[in-house]
Amino acid sequence: MNTIKNIAVLTSGGDSPGMNAGIRAVVRAGLYHNLNVFGIRHGYDGLVNGTIIPMDAKSVANIIQRGGTILKTARSEEFRTYEGRKKAYDNIKNLNIDALVVIGGDGTFTGASKFIEEFDIPIIGMPGTIDNDLAGTDFTIGYDTAINTVVDAVDKIRDTAESHDRVFVIEVMGRDSGLIALRSGISTGAEAVLIPELEVNYDAIMKRLDKTRKNKSSRIIIVAEGDKEGGEVVAEKIKESFPHYDVRLSILGHIQRGGRPSCMDRVLASRLGVAAVEGLLEGRKGEMAGLICGQVQFTPFSKAIKHINKADENLTRIVEILSL
Repeated sequence: MNTIKNIAVLTSGGDSPGMNAGIRAVVRAGLYHNLNVFGIRHGYDGLVNGTIIPMDAKSVANIIQRGGTILKTARSEEFRTYEGRKKAYDNIKNLNIDALVVIGGDGTFTGASKFIEEFDIPIIGMPGTIDNDLAGTDFTIGYDTAINTVVDAVDKIRDTAESHDRVFVIEVMGRDSGLIALRSGISTGAEAVLIPELEVNYDAIMKRLDKTRKNKSSRIIIVAEGDKEGGEVVAEKIKESFPHYDVRLSILGHIQRGGRPSCMDRVLASRLGVAAVEGLLEGRKGEMAGLICGQVQFTPFSKAIKHINKADENLTRIVEILSL
């Protein structure tokens, strides 16, 4: 028999577009199922410090289109300790909160797993990260918006690159995963894409640039920030090999995390928010709600937090074929 009457939702780790849509879905799905819903501000830090507020339908009105997270997010050193987690447990018990929905990435789910292990609190996770580096879902909340932001920026950079016959090295986010770089590289016609999962073959890159110099007025090299050398080193190596090229470096940085979420991210977050609440009511815990082949699936945290550290060979092959 289900005994869950009160639930709470938090966002943790790096923000991603669509988190607000996820919060909205959790709150409204909870209300639909006659639950009392709370919001925890500043992630696990708010759980430790007791910044927990009641939420209703009005509190999530007009947020589905907003980037960032209305509940804020923060990393919590105190929650890493047993004493901090005990404070968090006491805070939710004082409010009779029976279960949690956490939106974030691998660090968020690692913390949730520890909390379940020690205090047996039902927790369901939602994948909120622009890196798309979690197992158990085809796409994470925020990834689609992030790559569209990159594509828009690179399209604009190519305009000026063509006007001046320049080579642009563009560094995008992706500390441990090259998926932002790969997909945005294909969709912007990049000459090369450098990602953390693969060793850099500079000889191949230089040969490609040399081969295309007569029939291309602009060249785009996309580098994931987690690549072993980074955009600055790549730009310097190209200058050394081709001193006659006008080489420029552009680091897109945190612009990739912001902005209005795409339709895909809004729908994804909405579906997973409803699934998370209903998963709790079904008695699930310690699992992430994800979307695989268009269907909601639940994956244990222990499997979801394992990074996808192998490059998609099909995507890397497409980059090479289309760079001619």
